[in-house]
Amino acid sequence: MISSDSDVLIPRPDQAVIAVAAPGSGSGFWAGGPSAVAADDGVYLAYRLRRPVGSGRGYAVGISFAADGVSFGEPIAVVTKDEMDTESLERPELVRLPDGRWRLYLSCATTGTKHWRVEATDAAHPAEFDAARRAVVLPGDARKRAVKDQVIQYHDGQWHMWATIHPLADPLETDQMWTEYATSADGLDWTWQGTALSGRAGEWDARGARVTAVVRNGDRVTAYYDGRATAAENFAERTGVAVGNDPIALIATSAPGAGPAVSSPYGDGALRYLDLVELLDGRTRLYYELAQPDGSHALVTELR
Repeated sequence: MISSDSDVLIPRPDQAVIAVAAPGSGSGFWAGGPSAVAADDGVYLAYRLRRPVGSGRGYAVGISFAADGVSFGEPIAVVTKDEMDTESLERPELVRLPDGRWRLYLSCATTGTKHWRVEATDAAHPAEFDAARRAVVLPGDARKRAVKDQVIQYHDGQWHMWATIHPLADPLETDQMWTEYATSADGLDWTWQGTALSGRAGEWDARGARVTAVVRNGDRVTAYYDGRATAAENFAERTGVAVGNDPIALIATSAPGAGPAVSSPYGDGALRYLDLVELLDGRTRLYYELAQPDGSHALVTELR
């Protein structure tokens, strides 16, 4: 577990290997937005697949299993945007419920708008999710705010969520983002508690801060987040770290003017949607979306 700043696991892109390849070559073809769960002597991985705007956007969420956490092969389940009645899918969240069942949260774009909502579906096994059995759990507001890219944990008998919010009042400002924190008794009916992390004026994360992973150690909370400085960097976010003693009060660790903790050396520089999973042997696997030399994004992993 992360217990001090020296223990924060910063990605090393030169050591990463591809877990899920991009669905095509070139800009706009992405595999990423990972959500990983260690179970059944391996790792279940949910992820978003995307084509360029005009060619499908986020067209599917796949779920795969790999005993070694790397060799995922063909997905055991796929949820398509048509099944979800959405214009695009973004980062899913896969969680194991306390009773041993599974839940998949899906970020869904409302067709013809900038609005996003989150829906959820339960199953006995990750291969058995049925999009026909789903419910909206985070509706957002079609005129004021979009909600997506949820990070969800069950901790000390309560559900905790960090979700990305986009403002909708001004069509030219909808790329802005911040992270709000919410709690729930069942993981379905949520109560918003307030803003956990926002961008900082004049810094590399000025345009927004999207929490993608949270690690707890006692009262200490360490969050990894995506940030960007300008609207032009949309889809090319870099990764930073924030910490706090309360899940609703996270503070970025980068010094003024220091830049992000890490970015890709390739393409648009994107290194985003970092997730971490602790393995039974005490080691940790990192999964993240990484820009490739040809301009695509691949879902990569490294073992630490």
